[in-house]
Amino acid sequence: MSGHGDPIPMMSRKCGPLKGEAHVPGDKSISHRSLILGAMAVGETKVRGLLEGQDVLDTAKAMRAFGATVEKKGDTWHVHGVGVGGFAEPADVIDCGNAGTGVRLIMGAMATSPITATFTGDASLRKRPMGRVTDPLALFGAKAYGRTGGRLPMTIVGAADPVPVRYTVPVPSAQVKSAVLLAGLNAPGQTVVIEKEATRDHSERMLAGFGAEITTMETEEGRVITLTGQPELKPQTIDVPRDPSSAAFPVCAALIVPGSDVLVPNIGLNPTRAGLFETLREMGADLTYENLREEGGEPAADLRARFSPNLKGIEVPPERAASMIDEYPVLSVVAAFAEGATVMRGVKELRVKESDRIAAMADGLRLAGIEVEDGPDWWIVHGRGHGNVPGGVETVSHLDHRIAMSFLVMGMASEKPMRVDDGSPIATSFPIFEGLMGGLGADIERV
Repeated sequence: MSGHGDPIPMMSRKCGPLKGEAHVPGDKSISHRSLILGAMAVGETKVRGLLEGQDVLDTAKAMRAFGATVEKKGDTWHVHGVGVGGFAEPADVIDCGNAGTGVRLIMGAMATSPITATFTGDASLRKRPMGRVTDPLALFGAKAYGRTGGRLPMTIVGAADPVPVRYTVPVPSAQVKSAVLLAGLNAPGQTVVIEKEATRDHSERMLAGFGAEITTMETEEGRVITLTGQPELKPQTIDVPRDPSSAAFPVCAALIVPGSDVLVPNIGLNPTRAGLFETLREMGADLTYENLREEGGEPAADLRARFSPNLKGIEVPPERAASMIDEYPVLSVVAAFAEGATVMRGVKELRVKESDRIAAMADGLRLAGIEVEDGPDWWIVHGRGHGNVPGGVETVSHLDHRIAMSFLVMGMASEKPMRVDDGSPIATSFPIFEGLMGGLGADIERV
């Protein structure tokens, strides 16, 4: 499925029990970092389960341009790293495609080596401001020359004699924090990053996993992360955990389709990402973790979801929003099948995602017979309990993959089928969604 061209209307209808294993795609954040840290380690890092989306493949290509050997053999990616400070100067422009994470992390990783690199990307990436990353990199001694407004194409001249930096991140951003930490690897002494609001901590966990000396302390001024520069990173063998945002769809479907029992193997359980599963359990979902373990410094487990006929509406704590922001659309579908009201607050960011996700879900749920109230940064879904969700309407996806998948999940348990006007955007994050859900027993078709 491509995200362009003609719309692909889709329909899902009531189905028998969903059974089996759901092998959802690998986590994108961890895939990018596995390649970059592998390239900065000494020796061979092996990565299984890498998300082979275009964003991550562009990062692999960039690491080759900086002198690392990156190749795929069978189902494993092999990265022969060049060590911290060992990057070679690329011979050509680095094209990062659409990968905002990729370009910002790579800029950080090369900013403290005495080399020069020029970055570009597709039309969308060339619109995105890079100043939030290049400003802190300048403190190390790196120089950035880009288009007006700090936009790509941009040339970074790495610092020949980098100095360590103490930097307070002005807005919560895991990308900015990560770029500064990666730059700090090749600076002497200690680089300190201060976050007023905690963000995803994949970089800190994985840096520690690769053998860097890194500490995190909660203080009055926020979370203080201290990295000791110039370590020798040790190569790792990483099984990339599967993406919790993609896992949300088979998990939520299993909870509302009678008789279902679905296992999602090797799911990432990073607390900064796993808020949905905690919320579902509070609603009374039959969700269990099996085989808890660590992968490359990240917590992971196999997640089993079973049909849960007695779900109850709850108030989701607003402070949990950051750890499940992408999962509210599908949570609102589960809430429709619960008894009572599910209250979601502190979610204004949903209004500025790929679409206004509160408006898109509220409109579709109301059409399908569910009472919804909403405000600027909150919404309430009044659940009708299992077996009482009418369905039987066509909803608008607004070119948003998560809206499309959420309404298709709804159709698997509503009384009448649910149609989505366009399912083509699903390919951006979960190209195997149709096949995977069909394999579990769902009835989804293109219409």
